[in-house]
Amino acid sequence: MPTYRDRAVVLRTHKLGESDRIITLLSRSRGKIRAVARGVRRTSSKFGARLEPFSHIDAQFAVGRNLDVVAQCETLHAFGRPLATNYPAYTAGQVMLETADRLVTVEGEPAIGQYRLLVGALWALGWRTSDGPRPPAMILDSFLLRSLSLAGYAPSLSDCAHCGATGPLEWFSPESGGAVCVSCKPPGAAKPSGAAWGLMISLLTGDWPTTRSVSPHTQAEVSGLVSAFVNWHLERGLRALPMVDRR
Repeated sequence: MPTYRDRAVVLRTHKLGESDRIITLLSRSRGKIRAVARGVRRTSSKFGARLEPFSHIDAQFAVGRNLDVVAQCETLHAFGRPLATNYPAYTAGQVMLETADRLVTVEGEPAIGQYRLLVGALWALGWRTSDGPRPPAMILDSFLLRSLSLAGYAPSLSDCAHCGATGPLEWFSPESGGAVCVSCKPPGAAKPSGAAWGLMISLLTGDWPTTRSVSPHTQAEVSGLVSAFVNWHLERGLRALPMVDRR
């Protein structure tokens, strides 16, 4: 059988038969991959622990008729290890895996942007970044905004999402696509604070130095806006999102 090698993050697993598993991964070169891992549920398996969610691996796959088969596997980063003792980071990571699984829908097509974004976000959750630790909820909000943007759902934060009027704008509507002017705002639109607008822009652009002095109240305000935006634009709400500890 022909084979190929790729780097990937394990998103989820399903039991198959008595000792196998179906592994869903987001890879660097081939986007989403669903592959069978033979015998990984046996205690004698050599790489069963390497194929758990959050694992960043370098694997060799054999091309199969319906599903590919994991032939070899090496761990690059065990992201799940530091998250196991940090509940806020773990729940944020679960949302990231589910989001990547939901947004990358076509198997076998490259999704390099989503792959790099997921690896970078998991690294920031589990290990300190060059500019110090960041709140897990803030890392998650940035990931969600940027991941949705890569998928074509970028929120408008400077111009009216409905008529294109330029700012400054005061209203935010998930169903309208982000910022809206007073003439276009639908019923139930939110009116974020000035600090919340600034934080959303920083999280979307990755401008982390400007987030250092943000208050917990502003973080909570933005988290609510981001959650509403995500749940509106995905066909079904993220199951793991209500479990996130944003304290």
